[in-house]
Amino acid sequence: MNKHWLAVATEAARAAESIAMSFFQGDVQVETKADESPVTEADRACERAIRSIISDAFPDHALVGEEYGGELEGRFVWLIDPIDGTRSFIRGLPFWSIQIALMVDGELVLGVSSAPAFNERACALRGHGATINDSPIEVRPVDSLTQSDVSFGNIRSLARSKQWPWVGRVIEQAARTRGYGDFYSYHRLAAGQQDVVIESDVNILDIAALTVVVREAGGSVTDLQGQPIGLNTTSILAACPSLHATLLKDLLSS
Repeated sequence: MNKHWLAVATEAARAAESIAMSFFQGDVQVETKADESPVTEADRACERAIRSIISDAFPDHALVGEEYGGELEGRFVWLIDPIDGTRSFIRGLPFWSIQIALMVDGELVLGVSSAPAFNERACALRGHGATINDSPIEVRPVDSLTQSDVSFGNIRSLARSKQWPWVGRVIEQAARTRGYGDFYSYHRLAAGQQDVVIESDVNILDIAALTVVVREAGGSVTDLQGQPIGLNTTSILAACPSLHATLLKDLLSS
């Protein structure tokens, strides 16, 4: 893997961190997009900065962003969510992040997930492991759900799905359940501080970078049907490999 990709992605994340923090907890103007989700000038300014740095370094690479779109064409496609967790950002909560990922020949190979309000940046490159603030991280090996901390995100769509009885069994058996949302639970999983992430109603820009981080920390990540993470993914099951396999087997047999 090309470490220059990661250096450029990190540079882009740093630029966006500075911009986002200059707006955070200030009087930011909010608009509503066609899909009813909120957007601010901070989102747009961060994406412009990220695009500029990546395009200057790799003019032949494609870019797809949350605010300015793009085409999923070519061998190299960058996936950008300039502020994932805009609702938290607007309300002055720190649970938001800058998400930058690279897909090469349809495979996710790089992820940078930066949470400047937490002073925390996770980076991963396929085959080179994962770090938070340059310190190596890895998932905690655990076989039993009864010994595990589980985090749920966007459970409204899960509550309407056929997986809801399975979710109930997970809640009943888990040692603890949490609902951090967005980047936070994935960072904690990758750092061995949490054991399972179950999430629905996501899109690839939300979870591309986080998928690489968790995988490179030794975790397994699929959707709730057991399929690999791809452009059409809308749900997540992430855990250490043994626990992921146990949970997925129970889910698919229910």
